[in-house]
Amino acid sequence: MLLSLLLVLAQDLPAGAEAVSLLGRPLVPPALPQATREAHEQRLAAARKAWEHTPTNPDSIIWLGRRTAYLGRYRDAIAAYTKGLELLPLEPRLYRHRGHRYLTVRQIDLAVSDLETAARLVRGKPDEVEPDGLPNARGIPTSTLQSNIRYHLGLAYYLKGEFEKALEPYREDVAAARATGNADMLVATSHWLYMALRRLGREQEAAAVVAPIGREMEVIENGSYHRLLLLYRGELAADSLLNTAARQRLRAGADGQATVEDVTLGYGVANWHWYNGRREEASRLWREIVSTSQWAAFGYLAAEAELARLR
Repeated sequence: MLLSLLLVLAQDLPAGAEAVSLLGRPLVPPALPQATREAHEQRLAAARKAWEHTPTNPDSIIWLGRRTAYLGRYRDAIAAYTKGLELLPLEPRLYRHRGHRYLTVRQIDLAVSDLETAARLVRGKPDEVEPDGLPNARGIPTSTLQSNIRYHLGLAYYLKGEFEKALEPYREDVAAARATGNADMLVATSHWLYMALRRLGREQEAAAVVAPIGREMEVIENGSYHRLLLLYRGELAADSLLNTAARQRLRAGADGQATVEDVTLGYGVANWHWYNGRREEASRLWREIVSTSQWAAFGYLAAEAELARLR
């Protein structure tokens, strides 16, 4: 199966690559601006020092892995989480973060296993706010441990084309976001839930998902998902989401400096074309997305999975 586990050992990867895509292409982390790289390296040095001081502290292990991943060293991050799990085999946060990075390196089945384990370990326990590694403009965390476990698990199922299985974690996340008034998590999970339902042909259920979404919602960091939901409601035009400049960046490929937002919006718009019968336009957009360098973004990963299924 095209989306089955990619057992690519680090020593088998092309030089500089962190993964091989679902389309068989080597994936090399894009170069970071010098100032960004230096800042990440300084934070990683501090995280490593904290881990060396308290190597069995789960927070020390998690931040070592997160700071490593922000430099594009995803396999080293996975190794840090794996070493941590040897010491703390019942720590759900380590499974959650390793599962995320298994998605990044296209080891989808391993991601499912980790995230399902994390979900079992937190079931029935109080939730907790998850601190942001890259804080938003307001410095306000917008997600929790359990919402992130469900979100990434739903995505893993979605990438495998198991849209029915993706519904439960997404529905739980939507319900939790509504109960807590978390607009950012509501729009993010509603977006993926809507798309899974549309891919299953359940249009009425999908329409009910976007019905509560309004323009006036106070969204801090998931503005792209909010705008896509307004597209699905018929309140925004596709051209207003992917304007001429954004489309040019996508069409320019790896040298076009496409942003994560371009890729996120591009995948949502492409999927919207797909289930509305404009499949050539959808496929064209997916191909443009996977020509960019933003391969760690979920929109890129989803576009890659779509093209792999088409093969």
